[in-house]
Amino acid sequence: MTYMTKTTVLAALIVPGFALAGLSTGNQLGTTEADIRAALTAMGYDVQEIEIEDDEIEAEVTLDGVEYEIEVALDTGKVIEIETEDDDDDTDD
Repeated sequence: MTYMTKTTVLAALIVPGFALAGLSTGNQLGTTEADIRAALTAMGYDVQEIEIEDDEIEAEVTLDGVEYEIEVALDTGKVIEIETEDDDDDTDD
């Protein structure tokens, strides 16, 4: 019998969700709030809030009832981190 840790099970459930939504680290979303909102909305995300902090644009979004925070590099427009809002640990893809 194979035993999986909680982290392994959660990763197996979460990572396909990112793939289905077409979003992963390295994806180009844009360098303005409007571009990022449009790109995320086109992928099916409900954008709750977008704010600029330091050298990043942080977007708080939901998809299928799950809340995510997506960090985008301000200079390149690329996704640098994706994490679930209720996780203490980062969940990168």
